[in-house]
Amino acid sequence: MNDNLRILIARTDRIGDVVLSTAIPREIKRNNPKAFVAVLVKEYTKDIFLENPNIDEIVVYNPQESFLKTVLAIRKFNFSDAITLLPDKRINWLLFYAGIKTRTVNGFKFYQFITNSKSVFRRKYKPLKSEAEYCLDTIRKLGMNVESNASEIHLSSDEKKISESIRGKYLGKSLIGVHASSGSSAPNMKTAEYVKLVKQLAAKPDIQLFVTDNNPREELLNIEGVVYPNIGKTLRESIINFSALDVLISASTGPMHLSGALKVATLSLFCPMTACSPILWGPMGNKVKYVIPDKEYCLKKCPGDPKKCFFEGDGGINSEKVLNELKELIPSD
Repeated sequence: MNDNLRILIARTDRIGDVVLSTAIPREIKRNNPKAFVAVLVKEYTKDIFLENPNIDEIVVYNPQESFLKTVLAIRKFNFSDAITLLPDKRINWLLFYAGIKTRTVNGFKFYQFITNSKSVFRRKYKPLKSEAEYCLDTIRKLGMNVESNASEIHLSSDEKKISESIRGKYLGKSLIGVHASSGSSAPNMKTAEYVKLVKQLAAKPDIQLFVTDNNPREELLNIEGVVYPNIGKTLRESIINFSALDVLISASTGPMHLSGALKVATLSLFCPMTACSPILWGPMGNKVKYVIPDKEYCLKKCPGDPKKCFFEGDGGINSEKVLNELKELIPSD
């Protein structure tokens, strides 16, 4: 136990990656209850850490800001330790010049070596495990033990009331979200297949269907019986809306991780390739079910680039397959 620990966790990439790092502050505090724990994140992901009782400070990283100004902003907290979860040359030098003595990093780059950083190796993902576990290896490197890798997002009491009021509007119904976009970060069905899925779910009397995209494609708009809660909303407002759901259906994307951290069940479309595997990128801490193409489909039809895969054809993934898998998460009519 180190009561003088003042630690900065740097995770300056996308929503899903940031969510999978949310176990770290909790596990640090469990090992060191008096530690000062801060996160270094970009403006658009800071909402993930709001209301988190294990976070003492959120430091917003702006890559356009001057190097010296950023160094001074970090230095004023007098951090004893820093963890960098994504290798980044600029972040590496910022933390070095901020005077942080102990710096632990994922990976092993030359710039990390010459700044005397402690490296944690992924060893080409062998054995393959969750990204959350790879992140937690950084605090294991510092001698801490880990009890749970579950992601977490916290809501204030007022935010919980808003979430409960949403559920109260649809008593007796299962609240199902469909998130059709994935930012080209993973294989996904085409919009036309999502339209089929949304229309079939919206027609069920025991389901209230939500399309949760912030900017739904035109084909998904104005479908009878569908609610579009996140259009024009901030990330924090969207988080509250996700928390009201019973299940979120999506590809491997940030909203899947947001929902998982809120303990909402997720039904997720995944590719079995190592770089896209649900073992590596699945949500942590909630009830999960994965929809994966048949093995023969992947052997014969894999384009080699996940961004070019739409799960089309025999053995792939379509609206009917998703509906069949959903029956295990909610009662069928």
